[in-house]
Amino acid sequence: MEELDLLKKAWQKDTHSFEQVTEVEIYKMLHRKSSSIVKWILVISLLEFGLWALVSFMFNTDDAIKSLHAESFEIYLKIITYVNYAVVLWFIYNFYRNYARISTTTSTKQLMQDIIRTRKTVQHYVWYNLFMIFISTLLGFAMAFIYNPNMDTLRYQIEHEDGYKTLSITICMVLITIVVFVGLFWLFYRIIYGTLLRRLNANYKELKKIDL
Repeated sequence: MEELDLLKKAWQKDTHSFEQVTEVEIYKMLHRKSSSIVKWILVISLLEFGLWALVSFMFNTDDAIKSLHAESFEIYLKIITYVNYAVVLWFIYNFYRNYARISTTTSTKQLMQDIIRTRKTVQHYVWYNLFMIFISTLLGFAMAFIYNPNMDTLRYQIEHEDGYKTLSITICMVLITIVVFVGLFWLFYRIIYGTLLRRLNANYKELKKIDL
């Protein structure tokens, strides 16, 4: 924000008339930067949606279900998939609305409100995705455990041998794997969306100073 810092220094040193002009210039700059950040949030969410859709298309879950003879899971997976697509598209629509609002707003207070709204939408979007990753991974492990022939030995040990010990170890390993997997996605979201939100929050703080 070098350009913004220069304007603020000039604002503090010069006359009252220049102060008014500088305030307008600072607002315009923050407005432009905020609009650009929200546009990138929209673009990244669209790219992410497209990537997941491509992965889903390339990896045919129906074939995997049939190969495992896990048809009873098919209806649940389809429901989760359709609901997930609908929810993600709803978030993307809200990102677009936030971008449209910020691009056309003309007041400092309204821009601040739009920034707060955008931050909440992104935070809800990230937590929703992490929740869905957790649920999907858990279902994947459950389906593999119940239907995968490679799990026959493990299932036999749980049912006929040291069941409690083997089951406890299995559950711990599954939970650790899920936590690591979800944690990697959390790190990805923190780097990508977190960086954009921090910049947006910095703009909000500067606008708050102007609005005083």
